[in-house]
Amino acid sequence: MTEIRGFHFPEALYYLVEKHVWVEPVADGLVRVGLTPVAYTLLRNSLVAITVRQRVLGQLVMRGKSVAMVESLKYNGPVPAPFTGVVVRMNDQVAADPGLAEADPYGSWIVEMQPQVWDPAADGLLTGDAATAAYRALLESQNITAE
Repeated sequence: MTEIRGFHFPEALYYLVEKHVWVEPVADGLVRVGLTPVAYTLLRNSLVAITVRQRVLGQLVMRGKSVAMVESLKYNGPVPAPFTGVVVRMNDQVAADPGLAEADPYGSWIVEMQPQVWDPAADGLLTGDAATAAYRALLESQNITAE
């Protein structure tokens, strides 16, 4: 695990850095999608809800389209699909208590998806040293630190 400006980033995950989304391949070709601790800090730790769009369950969602919405006291916005795939399942625990995701960002995924084609590089996902370098540059350029 790498620490940058007070945030931790597991090297084994893939990241869509500019959207603060992490991706983790799991069993049976499924991939979990969640938000990084940076996302929750940018929400000013005032998260109110994480809502998976019910109409996306079982549907093919194109890369960049919304699979869920986050709502805080200061911001409402989408959680984008980091790749094209079918949304297989939502995390009911996070939907019922979004504080779980804020308290444990890497342990509390938002949706599981079945990628249409799993090619992280083609979808702009970074891992390892490339992800670390990109996050370091982003956090430093925007002067973002963990609170």
